[in-house]
Amino acid sequence: MCSRSVFAFGHKLSDSKAVVHLIQTYAQTKELIKGKQLHAQLIRGGCLPCTFLTNHFLNFYSKCGELDYTIKLFDRMPQRNMVSWTAMITGFSRNLRFGEALYTFCQMRVEGEVTSQFALSSVLQACASLGSFQFGTQVHCLVVKCGFGCELFVGSNLTDLYSKCGEVPSTSKVFEEMPCKDEVLWTSMIDGFVKNGNFEKALIAYKEMVIDDVFIDQHVLCSTLIACSALKATGFGKSLHSTIVKFGFEYETFIGNALTDMYSKFGDMVSASNVFQINSGFRNIVSFTTIIDGYVEMDQIEKALSTFVDLRRWGIEPNEFTFSSLIKACANQAKLEHGSQLHGQVVKFNFDRDPFVSSALVDMYGKCGLFDHSIQLFDEIETPNDIAWNTLVGVFAQHGLGRNAVETFNGMIHRGLKPNAVTFVNLLKGCSHAGMVEDGLNYFYSMDKIYGVVPREEHYSCAIDLLGRAGKLKEAEDFINSMPFEPNAFGWCSFLAACKTHGDKERAKLVADKLMKLEPESSGAHVLLSNIYAKERQWEDVRILRKMIRDGNTKKLPGYSWVDIGNKTHVFGVEDWSHPQKKEIYEKLDSLLDQIKSIGYVPQTELVLIDMDDTLKEKLLLNHSERIAVAYSLLTSPTGKPIIVKKNLRVCSDCHSALKYISKVTGRNIIVRDISRFHHFSNGSCSCGDYW
Repeated sequence: MCSRSVFAFGHKLSDSKAVVHLIQTYAQTKELIKGKQLHAQLIRGGCLPCTFLTNHFLNFYSKCGELDYTIKLFDRMPQRNMVSWTAMITGFSRNLRFGEALYTFCQMRVEGEVTSQFALSSVLQACASLGSFQFGTQVHCLVVKCGFGCELFVGSNLTDLYSKCGEVPSTSKVFEEMPCKDEVLWTSMIDGFVKNGNFEKALIAYKEMVIDDVFIDQHVLCSTLIACSALKATGFGKSLHSTIVKFGFEYETFIGNALTDMYSKFGDMVSASNVFQINSGFRNIVSFTTIIDGYVEMDQIEKALSTFVDLRRWGIEPNEFTFSSLIKACANQAKLEHGSQLHGQVVKFNFDRDPFVSSALVDMYGKCGLFDHSIQLFDEIETPNDIAWNTLVGVFAQHGLGRNAVETFNGMIHRGLKPNAVTFVNLLKGCSHAGMVEDGLNYFYSMDKIYGVVPREEHYSCAIDLLGRAGKLKEAEDFINSMPFEPNAFGWCSFLAACKTHGDKERAKLVADKLMKLEPESSGAHVLLSNIYAKERQWEDVRILRKMIRDGNTKKLPGYSWVDIGNKTHVFGVEDWSHPQKKEIYEKLDSLLDQIKSIGYVPQTELVLIDMDDTLKEKLLLNHSERIAVAYSLLTSPTGKPIIVKKNLRVCSDCHSALKYISKVTGRNIIVRDISRFHHFSNGSCSCGDYW
C-alpha cells in the first residue's frame, strides 16, 4: 500500500486497521460523502483494488442505500471471496431487493464459493419477505448440511420464514431444535404465532420466556399485547401493562399504540383514552387512528369525530385507515351529513382513489339511503377490488334490489374476482328481499361446488329467510331438518316471523319453543307468538305470554325512529310526547291522516293486537314512531329534500301503506331504513313492491 499518501483526518493510508475503522464508522452513521472521499483517496493513492478493503466498501455502500455503487464495485473486483458474495447478498436483502438477493446467492453457489451463515441468514430473510416457501426449504436443507442449524440468527430467520408462510408446525420444530434460545428467537416465535392467529400459543410462549428468564424487550411485549387484544385477555393484558411501566416502555410510541388498541378491543375506552393522553408527546397518525377506531367500534361516533378534529389541530395528516374507520362509523349510524363532510376531506387529501376508502364511501351512502351515490362512486373506482364489489352487492341487497345484486355479482365473476363468504351473505339477502327464491337457492348450492366457499351459519340462515319470506314454510322446515347443525337465533327468528306472516300457528309454537331455549332472555319469540295468538283472538293465551314477559327475565325492545335535522338527531318513540314541537307534530299527523284517507288510505286496525275499540286502534297506528318522524321532517326539512328515517324494528304494514299515500299527497320522497332493509316511497309506491 502507498505509505506516502495521508488522509485528510491525519490517518496514513497504509494503516489498514484505521482505514477499516473509518469505513465502518461511516457505514454506521451513513456519511456517504465522507465515505466516497475516503474511497477516492485510496484509489488515487494506488491502494485499491484490494479484496479486503473493497469488501468493507461493499458493505458501506449497501448500508447507505447506494446499491448502484455496490454492484459496480462488485462487478469490477478481480478477485471475490465468501465475504464479497455475502456483502452483496446482505446488501440486496437489506435494501428490500429480495429477488436479486436470491439470484446472487444462486450465482455464488454456481461459482462454487463456500456459503457463510451470514449469507444464509440474509437469503432466508429474502425468502420470508417474498413468501418463497419452496426456495426457503431448500436453503434450510443447506443450513443443516453446512452445520449452521444451531446458529441463533439463522434459527431466528428460519422461524420467521415458516411463520410468514403459515407453516406453524415447522416454526415450532425449528424453535424446539435450537439448543440455545435468545430474545430474538423467542420474539420471532411469538410474533409468528400472532401473525398466524395462534394467540393462545403466543401467550403460552411469552409465559415460558419469562420463566426461562429471557430478556424482555418492547418488541415481544408489542406482539403479546396484540395476542391479548385478539383474545380479549383482560387480566393478562393488564399484567403486561404493569410490566411495560416497570421496564419504562410506556412512552414508546408503538407500545402506547398497542396498549390503546388492546384496551379499545376490551371495550375499555376509559383506559384506552388514559394511555392515549399519557403518550400525548409521542402521538403519530397510528396513535390517533387507533383511538378513533376504538371509539367507532364502541359506537361513540361523536368522540371519534372530535378526536379527528384534534388530529388536524396537531398538524397530523389523516391516512386512508383514519378515513375508512370514520366513514364506517357514519355508515353504521347513517350519519349522512358527517359522512358527506368526510367525503370532502377524502377528496382534499387525495384518498378518493384508494380502493378501501372508496369502498367505505360506497357503503356509507348506501346505508344512508342514497344508493345512486353508491353506484356513481363505484363507477369512478379505476380498478375495483373484491371489497368494492362486495360492498356494492351489499348496497343493492339492503335496498331490496335483488336483480341488481345478481348483475353485480356476475360482473365481479366476469372480471376474474373470487367471491367469498361475505359476497354470498349479501347475494342471498338480496335474493330474499326480492322474492328470488330459485335464484337464491341456486347460489346457495353452488357456493361449495363451484366457488369453493363452504356455507356457514349465516348462509343457512339466509336460505331459511329466503324460503320463509316467500311462504314456503314446508320447504323451509325440510331445509332446517337437512342442515348439518341447528339454526342460530337469526335463522329461527326468521322462520318464526314467516310463520306469523303466513298464519301457521302450529309451526310457530314449535319454532318459538326452540328460540326461547336458545335465547331465554330475549322477548322476540314471546312477542311474535303473542301476536299470532292475538291475530286468532286467543286473548287468554296472549295474557299468559305477556305475563311471562313481565315476570320473567326477558327484555322487550322498544320501537323508535330517528331523523337527522340540522346536525342534530331527533329520536321518537311510539306516542312520543317529549319533543318540544309535539303540538305542531301531532297537528301535522292529523292533517296528513285526513289527506291520505281522502285518496284511499284505510287503517289496518286488525294489526293492533289488543282487545279495544277500532277508534283507539286507529289512534295507536297514527302515533307509530316512523310516522311521527316523517311528520317532524315535513315540518322542518327543506322542500324537495328527501326525508330519511331510521327505525330499529321492522316497519309495520299499516305504516308502509300510510307512507306510500303520504309520499303521494306531499310530493316528497321518503326513505325508511328499518332493521332489515330500505324502503323508498315515491308518488304512492314503494321500491319493495310490497314484498318485504
